[in-house]
Amino acid sequence: RKLGEVVSKTLECEPRRWKIVEHVREKFACRDCDGVTEPPAPSHPIPRGFAGPSLLSMILVGKFADHQPLNRQSAAFAREGVEIDTSTLADWIGACVAALDPVLAKLRRHVLAAERLHVDDTTVPVLAKTKTRTGRLWTYVRDDRPFGGADPPAAFYDYSPSRHGEHPRRVLADWSGVMQADAFSGYKALYAEDRKPAPIVEAACWAHGRREVFDLAKLTKAPIAIEIVRRIDELFAIERDINGKPPDERRTARQDCSKPLVVALETYMREQYERLSPKNAVAKAIRYMLVRWASFTRFLDDGRICLSNNAAERALRGVALGRRNWTFAGSDEGGRRAAAVYSLITTCKLNDVDPRAWLANLLATLPDHPLTRIDELTPWAW
Repeated sequence: RKLGEVVSKTLECEPRRWKIVEHVREKFACRDCDGVTEPPAPSHPIPRGFAGPSLLSMILVGKFADHQPLNRQSAAFAREGVEIDTSTLADWIGACVAALDPVLAKLRRHVLAAERLHVDDTTVPVLAKTKTRTGRLWTYVRDDRPFGGADPPAAFYDYSPSRHGEHPRRVLADWSGVMQADAFSGYKALYAEDRKPAPIVEAACWAHGRREVFDLAKLTKAPIAIEIVRRIDELFAIERDINGKPPDERRTARQDCSKPLVVALETYMREQYERLSPKNAVAKAIRYMLVRWASFTRFLDDGRICLSNNAAERALRGVALGRRNWTFAGSDEGGRRAAAVYSLITTCKLNDVDPRAWLANLLATLPDHPLTRIDELTPWAW
C-alpha cells in the first residue's frame, strides 16, 4: 500500500523561442466588374517594419531598464541563431520613440499638471568627432504618494546638450508650483518674483544638506558635524512616521514635533559657525544650509513638501547604472530618444507595472487606437 509521496522541485528555465508570424490575406477577383479585393494589412508598431511588438519591447527594456547595450543584445541574438545588426536595433528604437510620441505627450502633460515637482539632472556622455562631450538628462518627477495624493506618480525626462538654466526654464515655462531641487544656480530665474505666469516656490533638499556634513562626520569625525547629522536624522525619523498621511496631518505633526528641532538646529549651527574659520570645511557645509534656510524650512508650513529630493535621485539611478554599460549616447538625437524611453520605463516602475509587458501591449495597440482615448494606454490605467 502507498505510504505517501515525496516531492522534489527543480527550478528550470526554457530558452526563449523565436518565430515568424505570417498573416495570410487572400485576394479575390470579381468576374462581373474585373475588380480585385484584398483585406487590409495588419498594423505594425513600425510602419512597414519587420519587428513585432514583443521583440521591440524586449530591446527597449533590455537597454534602458536592464542596461544591456545594443551590441551585446545583437551578440546574444546571434548566439540564438538570429542575426540582427546593431544599427538595425538602433533604427528600431528611433522608430519606436516616434510611434510612442502620443503617450509621451500625455505623460508630460500629466507631470506638468502637478502642484509639486522633484527636479534633478545627471551627466550623459555624447559621442563627438574626437572625444565624447557631456550632455544632460533632466528628470521631472510627480509623486504625490508621500502626502496621500490620489493622482498616479510619473516621471518625465528631458535631454539637453549642456547644463544651462535655459533648459529647465524651457520645460517649466508655463508651470508654477513647488519645486524640490538642489542649489543649481540655473534655477534662480525660476524663483524670481517677476516671473510669468508666477514664481516657482523653492523647497531645498535636506538630503543634500546632510550629505555635505555626513561626509565630514564620517571622514574627519568632526564633533560639530556629527551633532548636526544626529539632529537632521531626528527630522527624517519623524518624516518616516507621517509618510503617506494627508497634508494637514503632516503639517500638524511637523509644527508640533519638527519645528522645535529645526529652531534648535538653526541656533546650534549659527553658534558654531561664528566660532569656525570661514575656510573650514564644516563652516562651508553649514553656510550652504544657512544661506538657503528659508527654502530648507518651507516643509514645516506645507504638508505636500517632502524633506528630501530623493524621488528625483531615485529616478536618475537607472541612468547612472546604464551609462556604465552603454558608455555614451551616439548623438543628441540619441540622448533625446533615451530620455523618451526612460520616461516610459520609470513611470511603469513607479506604478508597479512590468515595463516589458506594458510596452509590448502598447506597441501592438497604439497604431489602431484613437488619439482621443490615449488616457486608456497610460501605465496607471493599463
